[in-house]
Amino acid sequence: MDKKLLLIVVDGVPWRNFRRLFGNLEGWVQSGEAQLFKMRAVLPSTSASCYASIHSGVTPQVHGCTGNNNVFRIAQDDIFSQTRKAGGTTGAVTHSFWSEFFNRAPFDVVRDIEYDEPESDTINHGRFHTMTGYNLINQTTPADTDLFATLTMLCDRFSLNYGILHTCTLDSMGHRFGHETHEMDHGCFAMDEQLAPFIRRWRDMGYEVIVTADHGQTDRGHHGGHEDLQQDVALYYFGDGKIADESEVLCQTQLAPTILTLLGAPIADTMKGKAFLK
Repeated sequence: MDKKLLLIVVDGVPWRNFRRLFGNLEGWVQSGEAQLFKMRAVLPSTSASCYASIHSGVTPQVHGCTGNNNVFRIAQDDIFSQTRKAGGTTGAVTHSFWSEFFNRAPFDVVRDIEYDEPESDTINHGRFHTMTGYNLINQTTPADTDLFATLTMLCDRFSLNYGILHTCTLDSMGHRFGHETHEMDHGCFAMDEQLAPFIRRWRDMGYEVIVTADHGQTDRGHHGGHEDLQQDVALYYFGDGKIADESEVLCQTQLAPTILTLLGAPIADTMKGKAFLK
């Protein structure tokens, strides 16, 4: 495999806040360096359910994860496994749920917090965080710059073909403050500012980059249900792929087959969504 792509999942940012508060991403759309799409999360629009759907390309009604308290090894093939079948190397810098869904469960905090397994059929290089003890007062989230740097290190050290980064900072802030607040305005601004130099660096390293969210969030800091603010997110694409689906709103289950198409990896039979880039 000679293609390279990174997926950056910024947890819990609605379409509205991407468009008005992420000035670097929006600037690249205006300059033509990025393409912008609107994507709708699956239902329930709960974090774990969305993670499983983003990577497996099937809905929660198929993969079975109904929420954050129902995490297990997903049975369906996913982006990691399909990339490995095509000979690619994979990496993840994410919440531990991703390791449980797509490598092994339950998550063992000592064994699984960091691993390098070149022969794995799914995740070859993983660096995870658990957010143990999370509550509205103590977010227990890593610094986002540290996460971006860790993914970059994995790309440098192991020549990843596919890597995913997932940060919960803004989702946690949204639950605490809501999305129509001074705190969230600054939080989105800070995320955009910290992310931007790494996007340039990843592009210079030859990676296509996708930046999106797993779900949105309401002004009261809620998600999980059926509402535009809870479900609709922006997706920014940096790369040479051409639009293959001009729908006004894309479905989250289209993301996995799209990434595999861009990588030149086989799309799993269970993935029924149409690739929106080619």
